[in-house]
Amino acid sequence: MDQITTQFQLERLIKEWGFMPFFKNGIEGFSIQELTPPELLFGDDFENGPWQWKGPIIANWESAYGKFFGKKAGYVSLEWLPDFINWRRSLLPLHKQHDDAQHILEVLVANESMLSKRLKVESGFTLSRRKKSFNPDDPTQPIVNRRNGTTFDALIAQLQMGTYVCIADFEYQVSRTGETYGWGVARYCTPEAMYPDLFPVEDHVDGRTPQQSRQFIINHIAELFPQATLKQIEKLI
Repeated sequence: MDQITTQFQLERLIKEWGFMPFFKNGIEGFSIQELTPPELLFGDDFENGPWQWKGPIIANWESAYGKFFGKKAGYVSLEWLPDFINWRRSLLPLHKQHDDAQHILEVLVANESMLSKRLKVESGFTLSRRKKSFNPDDPTQPIVNRRNGTTFDALIAQLQMGTYVCIADFEYQVSRTGETYGWGVARYCTPEAMYPDLFPVEDHVDGRTPQQSRQFIINHIAELFPQATLKQIEKLI
């Protein structure tokens, strides 16, 4: 297969395969990382490459993006998203999510979409990643910071794995000269708000149960990658 060197090539492959993990996984050749020249993966001089194409690809409304594969980033085409949601939400039901995760989702739903930092703060988390802070009353017993930035990052990743949250865009800082810079801050959204035409999911999966959607996805990936073992595919999805 030809290597990915343009945004058009990547979008075409996402549509063809339906699923596209960004990073290497157990299935050889099934990632943007493996299909892109190393020097281009994070952009030529950090300006042009798959890492910078994320926002424009999301904006074309043909695929969803988030930490969908082993809590690592990737795309799911809108054609396959209903089956993916049907399966993942049964595997990771919301009522079994941590109370703090449910609270994050409630805040996000109330605001429709939010930048990562704002969602973190308004959900009651600190921006600091420290798990303990100084206790002035007893310096020998640090205060456990249950709602630190690290905890938020883990919970928002879990919500993405459950397909309750996806990424709507990446917003960049702007220099005094009007040029964008940095890695971009994620703007979170729910699939319901982002892709309302796909809900209710039941209307788009031809009556398949979550287990049937799972098998449907497995069969599809097995056809794309016949060398992959069932265990490898199951681990990925």
